[in-house]
Amino acid sequence: MNEFLEIPKTAMVIFAHPDDAEIGTGATVAKWVSNGTNVVYLLATTGSSGSNDLEMTSKKIVEIRSNEQIQAAKAIGVNEIVSLDYVDGELESNRSLLSDLVYNLRKYKPEIVFTHDPFRMKNFLHRDHRNLGFSVMDAIYPYARDHLHFPEQINENIQPHKVKKLLFWGSDEPNICVNVSNYEQKKVESLSKHESQLPGLSLGSEYGKNIILRLKNSAKDLSFEYGESFRMIEARS
Repeated sequence: MNEFLEIPKTAMVIFAHPDDAEIGTGATVAKWVSNGTNVVYLLATTGSSGSNDLEMTSKKIVEIRSNEQIQAAKAIGVNEIVSLDYVDGELESNRSLLSDLVYNLRKYKPEIVFTHDPFRMKNFLHRDHRNLGFSVMDAIYPYARDHLHFPEQINENIQPHKVKKLLFWGSDEPNICVNVSNYEQKKVESLSKHESQLPGLSLGSEYGKNIILRLKNSAKDLSFEYGESFRMIEARS
């Protein structure tokens, strides 16, 4: 695995549920934002099914998780969250989602995009994660790039856009690692804002220590202490 040194001017994190972004990229995004990268969050679903509390309702949990996501993003310096508001657990890799993804890629023009790895096979993978990962790949190539796809979107502000690199988190076979030393605690801090999903998480908790340990293990055999690893592919010309 190689160290990934690039710090882009623009990046986008496309994720299925509130808390997925921080789980996948929290430390990397904190580092990049502190170095001047403009990062936009693109959240696909409302998180309306994300509770084990039998007294909880979908309406209540949506508001709770929305507020938690705002606070988590602020903790690592992300100020813009675009919500597509699909139903949690019902995300389909279809024309509607593809259109929304293409539009936002063309609008915000990220150099690098992060998302779920839909090819993970060694562990269970949420269906929303899998469908979103496939759709993001399609949206980047060829749909956002080519003007004859979704031509009704094109105007003076919305133009075809070519993403340079796609970084998947949660991969069975990562090939790059970002040095996130000095930002490892930012990941835990941001995740601690998702209290409805991760109750009791703090820098000193066992869960918090395990997150730090996983970052340390990701950087094993590399020249730095803490890392976040991804499977990177580069978009075709």
